[in-house]
Amino acid sequence: MSDARPPDTWEPHERRLWQAYRRGQWCEDVPEVRAEVVRWLLVAAPRPVQGSLARLRLRGTRITGRLDLAEADVRGAIRLRSCRLDEAPCFDGGRFNALEVRDCTLPGLTAVGARIDQECVLADCAIDGTLDLRSLSVGTRLSLNRTRTTASGGQPAIDAESLSVEEGFTAAGLECAGPVRLTSAQIRDAFTLRGARIRGGIGLYGASIGGSLHLEESTLAGTGDEHGAPALELLCATVGGDIQAGRGLEVRGCFDLRDTTVRGSVVLRGARLHRPDGTALMAERLHVGGNFDCRGGFAARGTVDLCDARIGGSAHFEGADLTGLTGPALRANGIEVGAEFNCCDGLTAHGRVSLSSITVRAKLCFKDALFDVPSGRTALTCRRSTASELALKPREAPVGTIDLRHTRVGVLRDDPATWPRALLLEGLVYDSVHPTLPGGRRLPWLDRDPTGFALQPYEQLASTYRQHGRDADARTVLLAEQRRTRATLSRAARTWSILQDLTVGYGYRPARAVWLLAALFAAGTAVFATWPPRFTGDGARPDFQPAIYTLDLLLPVVDFGQQPAFTARGATQWAAVVLVGSGWLLATTAAAGANRVLRRS
Repeated sequence: MSDARPPDTWEPHERRLWQAYRRGQWCEDVPEVRAEVVRWLLVAAPRPVQGSLARLRLRGTRITGRLDLAEADVRGAIRLRSCRLDEAPCFDGGRFNALEVRDCTLPGLTAVGARIDQECVLADCAIDGTLDLRSLSVGTRLSLNRTRTTASGGQPAIDAESLSVEEGFTAAGLECAGPVRLTSAQIRDAFTLRGARIRGGIGLYGASIGGSLHLEESTLAGTGDEHGAPALELLCATVGGDIQAGRGLEVRGCFDLRDTTVRGSVVLRGARLHRPDGTALMAERLHVGGNFDCRGGFAARGTVDLCDARIGGSAHFEGADLTGLTGPALRANGIEVGAEFNCCDGLTAHGRVSLSSITVRAKLCFKDALFDVPSGRTALTCRRSTASELALKPREAPVGTIDLRHTRVGVLRDDPATWPRALLLEGLVYDSVHPTLPGGRRLPWLDRDPTGFALQPYEQLASTYRQHGRDADARTVLLAEQRRTRATLSRAARTWSILQDLTVGYGYRPARAVWLLAALFAAGTAVFATWPPRFTGDGARPDFQPAIYTLDLLLPVVDFGQQPAFTARGATQWAAVVLVGSGWLLATTAAAGANRVLRRS
């Protein structure tokens, strides 16, 4: 054997392959070749014809036997197109310049720990077995475009744990019947699964993707059972660009983004998630530098969970359709949103929306949202939260309960036509409320707490009215507060409360006391002018003045000198008693009301 001719045992068609290899030409007229011949060419590497580049380029050939290139060092490119391999080729631990297997049929392929300096293309292939790429290292790009893999016996369709790709990884149109494992994969540029069909789930636990992850027009399905593999497991991973997962993405099973960091945006516009027996989207502790976008017809049948997530931009759920059959439709407790959190413009929530302990730097909006929950159930929970603005103007008045307790907002916007039947407001603090209704029209808004009367909502509304110079409205609210408090008092205290209400309106209607005193003064003056009392004093008798005598009786503490000198007789004694008692009563209630007002001020 020499570089001038192949081994004597080779068949004539195999000798033609030898000649094509030395010239770097495509070999297309060889119907069949032994795997050992191919291995000999690649390992022995006969010298190329002068001026040529030696490489294997084989098209339309059947390769019999097993192509075993384990731990081989092949410097020339390997390109197989439209070939059929009887056994799964092995590239384990080898080093190769470039590998292209395109439009081929093979029962599997293994390249565990292999190093490919240039590109690795395994495209348009039909693989009846596992594609084993564990710890494979690719110097430029990796392509699995339109490849179809089918695994059996619970084996993965693709096992690429600890894969390393120095550029992009494209698998557009990939079809897998079996799990795809990419645990701890390192992809320096974008990872494209656009139009992929994967049954068995794709695992990207701990993966690092330098560019964007593209999942548009894909169909992902998990194993189907509650504790099985999710449809997508991007858990504890890092994505340097966006997650583009809208435009026709359909997921059956859990879409898991927990503890993942996405430096760009997460776009799920138009995606459809289906896991009715549990959580459709698990994104607890997800960190997103840009927006979280679930607009454009996004639908989830199963809970969307964003608890403790951090969104640098806005969270968009405009027009989304969320259904929680076994839990909340949307659960985002503890989320922090750097801009707006929009659950508006046609959002439909079939189930509870839970947003407790959240922080929204701009507006939290529920304008034109629909809360589809039965009466007596909670429609929206937004407790202990903070937002610059809260717009609560749903499409129609919720029959379920809206819980805003202990929340702090700058501006509160609502619509009287869509006030919920049950509304929990205790601890809610706001700087202004719109529309600015008269106090009397706002009172029904405060009186919707199914747990009973609470003081703080009345105090808060009155404080807001005072801050905006609407003192009359503030007094109306505080008067209503005292009347509602009356039902919680003992019988004696309730009687005293009614007396304060009728006389001075708990200090918020001081004009009533003035008019009552004026009426008593006029009546007393008339009575004592007609039936003057007799003089009972010592010394010189002063002139009797009916008006001053009446004031002496009406005003406690004040002494004009008429009452000690004159004493009423007969029936006028009872008039005097009424005037003295009324004076003390009016003075006491007026003082109590004034004290209450001063304390609040």
